[in-house]
Amino acid sequence: MAKYRKLGKKTKLRKALLRNQVTALIYNGRIITTEARAKEIRKIVEPMITLAAKEMDNYEVVTVKAKVARKDASGKRVKEVVDGKRVTVFDEVNKEIKKDSPSRLHARRQLMRYLYPVTEVPADGRAKRKNAKEVDLVEKLFGEYGPKYAGRNGGYTRIIKIGPRRGDGAMEVVLEFV
Repeated sequence: MAKYRKLGKKTKLRKALLRNQVTALIYNGRIITTEARAKEIRKIVEPMITLAAKEMDNYEVVTVKAKVARKDASGKRVKEVVDGKRVTVFDEVNKEIKKDSPSRLHARRQLMRYLYPVTEVPADGRAKRKNAKEVDLVEKLFGEYGPKYAGRNGGYTRIIKIGPRRGDGAMEVVLEFV
């Protein structure tokens, strides 16, 4: 007996499909797919959530000095003339940053290896590239799903059957987080 379902696809296509659907599930919180795919996605997502819940508080807060450009009221950088050149004025600011422990960094890299990058585009059609921003799904796992499921031992997803798909009759389901 096989350890996984082949889903009628070749290896590269199957892996890409699963990565895409796992990324969509973590980004949206729920997806509609076939029952066989949902069971395979569940096998991938559950260990990810477990890893995020285990490593969510494994960091230390460090204060560092950073140079930040001084800005005026309109948000533009303040410039002054030094030796005949216009130079940006910088201020030193103390910033608190999260310094991951080695195990959390390793977990972060394991999750990043599997998830596709997601770019959030604004709803209106104007200036798509300018206003598009990258969503950090790993931070969403550590910050949102990790604390949510910290006290739970597995079973982070549920499968709800919604009936056969029109066309090929494959059972469609909703895969969502509990």
